[in-house]
Amino acid sequence: MNDYLKYITIDPNQRSGKPCVRGLRITVFEVLSYLAAGDSYEDILEHFPMLTKEDILACLAYAADVEGKIQIAS
Repeated sequence: MNDYLKYITIDPNQRSGKPCVRGLRITVFEVLSYLAAGDSYEDILEHFPMLTKEDILACLAYAADVEGKIQIAS
């Protein structure tokens, strides 16, 4: 997903400025944590019925983009 920015919002007045899904109070971190715990897309959509599969994919794309930009000084 190249256009994840239409799904991921950052508002300093919401959730302490953490990246959220479509302005909802659900953070990218929360979605990724569920995936890391082994939950399926269907499990997450059951926990958060206001999300879509595209929202979950946007979280993954955002995380991949952020991770790709991290540089560790050696």
